[in-house]
Amino acid sequence: MTTVASSRLPSTAPVRGASVLTADQWRSRRATHRRAVDELIGPYLDARRRGARHPVIDFLFTYYSSRPAHVLRWHPGYGVVLEDADEFLGLRGYEQTDAGVRVGAAHLRHRADALVAAVDMLGATARRPVRLGCFGLHEWAMVYRTDDTRHDLPLRLGGAGTDAVVESMPLRCTHFDAFRFFTDPARPRNDATLTRASQIEHEQPGCLHATMDLYRYCFTLSPLVPSDLTLDCFALALRARDLDMRASPYDLGGLGYEPVRIETPAGRADYVREQSAIAELGTTLRSRLLTLCTELAERAHHT
Repeated sequence: MTTVASSRLPSTAPVRGASVLTADQWRSRRATHRRAVDELIGPYLDARRRGARHPVIDFLFTYYSSRPAHVLRWHPGYGVVLEDADEFLGLRGYEQTDAGVRVGAAHLRHRADALVAAVDMLGATARRPVRLGCFGLHEWAMVYRTDDTRHDLPLRLGGAGTDAVVESMPLRCTHFDAFRFFTDPARPRNDATLTRASQIEHEQPGCLHATMDLYRYCFTLSPLVPSDLTLDCFALALRARDLDMRASPYDLGGLGYEPVRIETPAGRADYVREQSAIAELGTTLRSRLLTLCTELAERAHHT
């Protein structure tokens, strides 16, 4: 399953230009959003409702403590007023005004610290050059010299073969939330010892997980962030997760995933090509999100 990110939805008005959407307008946008989500992950959601598990897509919900509702529910974003929209008043952050329903300034102020943290991390990441030399070895480092695996799936090369791949190349992971799951024997093999405190010093735009984190920022800052941006970031996170697992040591052939054999020169070249394309899209989305969060943070401190 490979997905792409695109601006598939009509964008809401910029924060600076507060606008009003009629009931027909916002309901049309909400319906368009729902169709886009169904097109992207409809079969997965149907299977999930029946209790099925998916080792690739589930990650974006389980690891991030997210729910499908975070993708399914439409929000106009801060600065947009909705007419005849009382149903939104039961949702966090919304308030009634004479003109209609909107995300309130009180909620914006409440999220000021989170917005500043997002601006700091997104900005630091955006200022660094793209690094493409990790080859997705973080998943391999998580099962290096251990009998425990993070997924109920066989290893393509077996335990000894997996260990040999890790030992044949340097580990160049820059993402703490991947590094922290490395096995004890794998951590000293990494170029840098990563910590939560130093995360902002290492995050860089070529990292698949840094790109996936764009979705996390969107849904945790909801409903301040418009759903068109959230869905674009989610779609790109799906694409990054797809590559993440195809390049992993796990055998996903039974689920229809063709491996990226990073243990070979050709496989590493394939990985870098896909990683580079994802990083390019991520750079665009990171810029959109950073611009939005910067403006929201400024307004939060002056509202």
